[in-house]
Amino acid sequence: MTDHVTPEQHSQTAKRKGEHIRICLEEEVRGSGIDSGFNGYRFRHRALPEIAFDEIDISTRFLGKRMRTPLLISSMTGGTEEAFAINLRLAEAAEARGWAMGLGSMRAAIEKEELAPTFRIRAAAPTIPVIANLGAVQLNYGYGVDQCCRAVELAEADALVLHLNSLQEVFQPEGDTNFRGLLARIADVCAQVGVPVGVKEVGWGIDSEAAAALTEAGVSFIDVAGAGGTSWSQVEKFRSRDPLLASAAEAFASWGTPTAECVSDVRAALPDACIIASGGLQSGVDAAKAIALGADLAGYGRSLLAGAAGGPNVQADALHTTLERIELELRAAMFGVGAGTLDALRSCGRLMKL
Repeated sequence: MTDHVTPEQHSQTAKRKGEHIRICLEEEVRGSGIDSGFNGYRFRHRALPEIAFDEIDISTRFLGKRMRTPLLISSMTGGTEEAFAINLRLAEAAEARGWAMGLGSMRAAIEKEELAPTFRIRAAAPTIPVIANLGAVQLNYGYGVDQCCRAVELAEADALVLHLNSLQEVFQPEGDTNFRGLLARIADVCAQVGVPVGVKEVGWGIDSEAAAALTEAGVSFIDVAGAGGTSWSQVEKFRSRDPLLASAAEAFASWGTPTAECVSDVRAALPDACIIASGGLQSGVDAAKAIALGADLAGYGRSLLAGAAGGPNVQADALHTTLERIELELRAAMFGVGAGTLDALRSCGRLMKL
């Protein structure tokens, strides 16, 4: 399968992953002129909640596993030694707190076997849901069911997510931009790969039309990954050595559909879908709003990266503290509206659009 991939392409993939980490840590890559949409909602406070804070239950089920929280560490990285260290810290924290864990694109490991260990985090996270990850567009560039199965096998994953990143590929010098006919190829993977298959965007959002088509194709969960967080056109702008690409990428800094709008839109159209809300979430209050809008899980990405990457100015327990803070904020928001369970939060009727 990988015979057509040259050593130079192997090197480019690993180099790109390292550059992505550095840029996300050091540069301003959040979209401008757009946010996640959660600031446009407010909970109506319930002064008499009639529940005990200590009895609030935020547990849920996902991919056949009981989870202590409805929270996910979103797909971020892999393919380099630095990325492995980050993934290991993320996996340890996710296991300790009861979060699900998404891995970054595993294309590097498929192309170059010696990079596979950078995605092997199952030993550090034996009980939580782990999600393998490949770019959906690679199904038009020589990948198929075998490579998808290999990604799941390498990660000992409970599911596979195929990510959609069309605009990112446009602004990558080495981008793969043939997205024609992908829906049928995704359907083939769903039918044959043997584990649940999800689809996620990378920060521009999935609307109800795309979500309905993907669900019909056999996709088990949708991560809407809306606008308001990391803009990958901005990331690629900082990577680019091509002035034309860099200049054009800037025009897309405000592109995309806000995450809150995606969740509301998809839930209204697909009452039974499993929906993950990611893209610009910063707090547990954002998670509470996402769940009240209809999300099953709430995902966090770049806001966790600095704590996982470490460094001289980062406290050793910073990542664990961030996860614990998000959980506390979620539970406090539920207390503030008198919702003792996630189902009660979804049906509380106390989320107002401003």
